[in-house]
Amino acid sequence: MNKTENYNQQMYAQQAFQQSLALIAEAVQGEKEDQVFYDYLISLAPTQEQIEIITSIRNDEVKHNQWFKQMYKAVTGNEVVITTEEQFVPPADYISGIKKAFFGELKAMEKYRVIREGLPYREYRDIVFEILTDEMKHAQLYNYILTENFAMNAPEKTATENTASTTTSNAPEPVAFPDQWIQYTEYLVNEGLNDVERGINTKHILQEFILMGVLVGKGYTPEQAYETVENWELSGESQILQQSKNSQ
Repeated sequence: MNKTENYNQQMYAQQAFQQSLALIAEAVQGEKEDQVFYDYLISLAPTQEQIEIITSIRNDEVKHNQWFKQMYKAVTGNEVVITTEEQFVPPADYISGIKKAFFGELKAMEKYRVIREGLPYREYRDIVFEILTDEMKHAQLYNYILTENFAMNAPEKTATENTASTTTSNAPEPVAFPDQWIQYTEYLVNEGLNDVERGINTKHILQEFILMGVLVGKGYTPEQAYETVENWELSGESQILQQSKNSQ
C-alpha cells in the first residue's frame, strides 16, 4: 500500500468516526420528549400486555441513551451537549402513536448501523450491535401490537373460519408476556442480524422481517414465515423485495 492510499484510508476512517460521534449526539437528543411519548402510549394501551411491551421498550431506550452518552464521553472527554428539547405533540390516537414509534425504530436502525460502521473500537461496535438487536426486537413488538389491534377491531370470524385458522404451532397465547413473544421470534431476530452482518441493505432487511412479523401474527411459525418471504423474493412473486435487495 502506497502512502497516498494509506492517507486516503486514514482520512476516510477519521471522517466515518466523526460522523459516528455526530450521530451519537443526535441519537440522544429529545430524551425528555421521548419519555413523555412513551408515557402517552402506555396511558392509552388497551391491554396489560401492551402496557408491559411498551414499558419494556421504554426501559431499553433509556438504557441505550445512557450507553451512547457513556461512549461519547469516553472517546471525546466531553458530555453530549443537549440542545433545546422539542415540544411534545400527541399523535392523533393510540394506533397513530404506535405507527410513529414503529417507523421511528426503523429510522433509528439506519442511524445506528452507520454509527457502528464508523467506530474504531470493537468494544463500542459490540455495544451498538446489541442496541441494533434491541431495535429489531422493538420493531417486531410494535408490529405485533399493530396486528393485535387490527385483529381486535376486525369482524368476528365464523366457527368455520376459526377452525380453519387453528394451528399446531408453539406460538404463545394472545395474553403472553412480551418476553415470551421475543423468545418465540428469536429465530427471526438472529436471521435478521445475520443479514446485517452480510451487509444486506437495511431497507430490504426491514421489508422482509416486517412481512415475516405479519405472517407470524397470522399464525405462521417463525420458520414458516421466513421461508415464505424468502420464496416470494426468489420466485419473483415480490418484485419489490428483489429490487430493494439489489439497491444500495
